[in-house]
Amino acid sequence: MILCVQGPRALLPVPTTDVVPLTTRPDACLGFSASVAPRCMRSPPQLWDPTEDLRSIAQTFHYLDISGWYWGAITAGEAQAVLQEAREGTFLIRDSSHPLYMLTLSVKTGRGPTNVRIEYSHGRFCLDSSSLAKPRLLAFPDVASLVQHYVGSGQGETGRREDQPAPKDSALLLKLVRPIHRRKSCPSLQHLTRLAINRLTRSPEQLPLPRPLQHYLQDYPFHL
Repeated sequence: MILCVQGPRALLPVPTTDVVPLTTRPDACLGFSASVAPRCMRSPPQLWDPTEDLRSIAQTFHYLDISGWYWGAITAGEAQAVLQEAREGTFLIRDSSHPLYMLTLSVKTGRGPTNVRIEYSHGRFCLDSSSLAKPRLLAFPDVASLVQHYVGSGQGETGRREDQPAPKDSALLLKLVRPIHRRKSCPSLQHLTRLAINRLTRSPEQLPLPRPLQHYLQDYPFHL
C-alpha cells in the first residue's frame, strides 16, 4: 500500500498510427484529404485535480477528530499496550509511522494486537493487503466509512500486517467489532445521542428537527 497523492500527469504522445496525415491537395478540407474522413485524436488521460486530495484528506481527519477513536501520533508499541487486554475485534486508528502512509488500523486479533496500514489513492481509502486480495477490497471516500462498513458487515477482511510485508506469512483475518476511545476522552452526551440517532435511521435529514440539530447530525453521519 502506497500513499498515492498524484499531481497532474504529463499528456501521453499520440501514437503516429492514430495521426491523420495532412495533405496539400487543393480540394482538401481543413487540411485533410478529401478521400479520408477526419478522425478524432485519442482523448488525453483525465487529469486528477490535487485539490480533491486536500478535500478528501481534510474530510477524513475532520471525521476522525470527532470520532474519539483516532489516537493520533502514537507508536505501534503504544497501540499494542492499549489493545493487549482488550477483547478481540477492538480497534483504533493512529498515524502511520511509515513516511509513505498517513494512517494505520491497530486491532486486537486472535493472534494479538496487530497493525494494518490504510492506503490512500485518488480520494479513496482501503486496507493494505496482499496483491492477490487487493482487487477484492472495497475503497471508501473516508476512513470512518471504511471502518463502519467492516464493523457493520460483521465480516472479516484479509489484511497484511504492517511489520511483515510477505503476504503468505502475514495474512490474517481481521474482525472489527468496537472502537476504543482515547484515554481521558469521554464522548459527550450530545455525541452519544447523535450516534444513537444515526443507528436508528438512515435518513436523519427527514426527521422533524431544527436546522442546527440537522447540521449537527450531518457533521458526523456515522454510528460508531
